[in-house]
Amino acid sequence: MRHIALNVNDVTRSKRFYQEFFGMEVVWEPDPKNVYLSSGCDNLALHEIPQGRGVEPHGQKLDHLGFVVESAERVRELEEEFRSRGVKIVHPFKAHRDQSASFYCADPDGIIIQVLYEPHLSPQEIK
Repeated sequence: MRHIALNVNDVTRSKRFYQEFFGMEVVWEPDPKNVYLSSGCDNLALHEIPQGRGVEPHGQKLDHLGFVVESAERVRELEEEFRSRGVKIVHPFKAHRDQSASFYCADPDGIIIQVLYEPHLSPQEIK
């Protein structure tokens, strides 16, 4: 796991925190409410909670966790395998504008997991 996504109250404030304290750099900012940062080997997605909604149920800030795989083709293979084995698919395979690809499933407790090919992270050797 080298990818995590967090729900935050103020994406600008959180982006600044991770940049200043962890040296992360913006790799993609699709809109003012979402930003993707990287340390070079880790990927952090920040998603702003809509105004008035407050914190997620039970104080939960975690949006999902992610497992990075080696190719978009592997993402497709794993979705098919998971589906055939009865794993709940929350969002099916999607190719993204930044050349990444993913699908989302749920673990037995309902925790959302993204299986992700990310062109900057996937080729890296795990040490």
